[in-house]
Amino acid sequence: MKKFIPRSAAVAIALAFAATPHAAAPAFVDITWFSISNMYYEIGPLKIVTDGYVTRIPQSAFFGGGGGLANTHQAYKPDEAAVTRVMNAVGGPSSVNLLLTGHSHFDHSFDTPVWARLTGARIIGSRTTCFQVEAQRIPSSRCESVDGGERIAIGDGIAMRVIRWNHSGNSTTNPEQHDPVELDAPPTPDASGAMRAGVAEDFPNGGGNRAFLFIVDAPGGRLTWFFQNSASADDLQKPIVVGGKNFGAPLDNLKAALAAEGLTSVDLWIGTGGAPVAKLVAPLLKPKAYLPVHWDGLFGAFESDVPRPYADAALGTFLTTAGVTMITPHHYMDKWRLDRTGVREMPNDAVKRALGFIRN
Repeated sequence: MKKFIPRSAAVAIALAFAATPHAAAPAFVDITWFSISNMYYEIGPLKIVTDGYVTRIPQSAFFGGGGGLANTHQAYKPDEAAVTRVMNAVGGPSSVNLLLTGHSHFDHSFDTPVWARLTGARIIGSRTTCFQVEAQRIPSSRCESVDGGERIAIGDGIAMRVIRWNHSGNSTTNPEQHDPVELDAPPTPDASGAMRAGVAEDFPNGGGNRAFLFIVDAPGGRLTWFFQNSASADDLQKPIVVGGKNFGAPLDNLKAALAAEGLTSVDLWIGTGGAPVAKLVAPLLKPKAYLPVHWDGLFGAFESDVPRPYADAALGTFLTTAGVTMITPHHYMDKWRLDRTGVREMPNDAVKRALGFIRN
């Protein structure tokens, strides 16, 4: 079993990718959303899938706990064919060279081993994510466990800070989902390789959450964005403690990351949590634009596209008052470009057509 060693907040991790040595950082970043909190970042030669959950485990499979997701009636395997279709639509195996998981619930990390197997990409996530992929026969050396506080050089002029964060909910109503829990060892799949997707089974949250602050030293100035795929306003100001170790309060961790990068604002916030979370985070982050994720449900078929239009009046009102531009997603595989002029929507018809979202 791989031994996981907690990293200090000052550590820097360098990862090698197939980038041109000493190449200039790209002038723009392309960002694609493909359901829940699945993001695809194209940063020059660096191609990142975050979360990447394409499989859909039916709601009827789950039972128990405050949120109804604690346990499952049976084990499930990832839908490798569905993941393959998405991978091929965005360009095939070479189109992904890094996998991130914000946290380790089924709707975030269930398909990570498949992406890793198909693409050969490295993985960065919680200790729990690393144990989950090891259970699916991905070598432990392919997964980098992060605790928060790390600054990771992921390409020429491209870096990422890992920020220890919390999960939505609270300890009273849905502790199985909310409370920070890490696996202590790889789970054991059944004889077919299937695993138990419950949040109190093989897929706890992984010690809360990991948010990511991205920095690209683009020509003409930095491009920056912040990603978090869950959050609870109840305890964003309280320390996350796992196994007696204090990983700091999420808002304090965010302040430290911004200060370490000399940032007083970011170009884009990709996040969830609605107005209650935004009222706590936005004054620190001061984003120029906001892209909401994780609003479309967990169980609708990916191939059916978004189940309903995005709407959050309270969040919209708050962002308008704060001078933040709301970016409204409409369909899976919607794409935007971030450059020094801001964020603008980009056509993505070829990918949408390949997945059946455009039929003409």
